[in-house]
Amino acid sequence: MRIIKAGIQDSVQDRGRYGYQHLGVNPSGAMDQYAMQLANALLGNETDEAVIELHFPASVILFTQPALIALAGADLSPSINGEPVPLYQCIVVNKNDALQFHRPLSGARAYLAVHGGFSMERWLESKSTNLKAGAGGYRGRSLQKGDEIELNSKKDYSSLLPGKNFRILPWTIDHAADTGPREIFVLPGNEWDRLTAEAKRQFTTTPFLITKLADRMGYRLGNEPLAMLPGGELISSAVNFGTIQLLPDGKLIILMADHQTAGGYPRVAHVITAHHSRLAQKRSGEALYFRLTDQARAEELLQKQQQHVRQLQHACLLKLQQYV
Repeated sequence: MRIIKAGIQDSVQDRGRYGYQHLGVNPSGAMDQYAMQLANALLGNETDEAVIELHFPASVILFTQPALIALAGADLSPSINGEPVPLYQCIVVNKNDALQFHRPLSGARAYLAVHGGFSMERWLESKSTNLKAGAGGYRGRSLQKGDEIELNSKKDYSSLLPGKNFRILPWTIDHAADTGPREIFVLPGNEWDRLTAEAKRQFTTTPFLITKLADRMGYRLGNEPLAMLPGGELISSAVNFGTIQLLPDGKLIILMADHQTAGGYPRVAHVITAHHSRLAQKRSGEALYFRLTDQARAEELLQKQQQHVRQLQHACLLKLQQYV
């Protein structure tokens, strides 16, 4: 496949690069791991296979060979050859079919997966693009016009395309793993109890607006300053995707996929893993509402989410046997 028009910052990502944080190498990986897993599950791939993470305005992609693809995550109004195509369904594309995205309807990031995955070398056991290090993914950078990405699968899909440029296969998936409240669930951080009683009340009862300073590294929030109790200085400590830090001006920042590996700001809370997907699909100008939870609930929600992915993967594999 070839990039014929570059997007704003589209890149190759997988589950991330873990085990190297002690060396200062941040994990990177897809911002919305759940959407990435669903796109791969639709195609019968391993759920951590690399995908292309797309932001709006997104890349225009020309397929130079037939392929089986799936889209998940944000609805950026995708079309192939000008005809609208759905999310969460398998699509057989032909040589010279063009995929493009017209306007953002919901969410912030879409994911493109291909059957068999992309053919590229791993860096430190991952295909994820580390933009800071300039390594991994496709030449260690965002995708640009003229880039050609080789696909692993060389299957002949011509029998699935009788007289058509592309074909949508006739099943979809239920991509909602939960139907609960739309707040972002968090666990108290190491410095939670250094917040004043009023600051704790603010944190759990007021909306927090995502500012324009929001990217793969972190979301800065526009909020009334939160106050802390007097205390000694903090030493730099480990941080992770979803860590919520309190800045010196009383504002909050949520660390995202390209976060640094350690930081010296107070860690007042941590977004639970099962809600990273909710967080990743928020855009600048949207409000977040936080709800405190406990470890048992956080584990229950993650297990439920992963069970949902596995069930969908098995069901899609059975469906695909009729076609590939």
